[in-house]
Amino acid sequence: MRVITGLARGKRLKEPSGLETRPTTDRVKEGIFSSIQFEIEGRKVLDLFGGTGQMGIEALSRGAAACTFVDLRKEAVGIIRDNLAITGFTGQAQVIQGDYQTFLSRCREKFDIIFLDPPYGTGLLEKALETITTIDIVSEHGIIVCENGSGVVWPTLSEPYRMQKEYRYGKIRTALYRRSAD
Repeated sequence: MRVITGLARGKRLKEPSGLETRPTTDRVKEGIFSSIQFEIEGRKVLDLFGGTGQMGIEALSRGAAACTFVDLRKEAVGIIRDNLAITGFTGQAQVIQGDYQTFLSRCREKFDIIFLDPPYGTGLLEKALETITTIDIVSEHGIIVCENGSGVVWPTLSEPYRMQKEYRYGKIRTALYRRSAD
């Protein structure tokens, strides 16, 4: 697992042992970032269900201003911090160990890009999307990037949110939701 491009291009990132964390493959990551490449620079990012932190770190490498990483597991938070140190982005990051619902319920800031890649088949993606859109923490024209297994039906969100595009990478699917202007 590595950073694909930008300031930290080629840096190898740590990943946990075992199967609890499922890092996004380079192919999927390349596809996601090519679809949002002109919307990253200077933006504020949230990497919910951070895992290894690779999505938020890739955004920082490509010019995002800041990223908040959230993960429940202590091991994942440690790996995110290690990966931020490896890439030199510690000063642009906030790492929070905690439950995503607790974080969202206390969140008082808006984000331009949100990455959602919870464990597949748990219902966490749908619950997180519902909470994010209810409390409306996405800035105008902001993007929510979702990753899930191929058997999932993407939720329909109410205005001002809409699905912009869906992509398929074998057994993995991604969706981009966008928030319209008020």
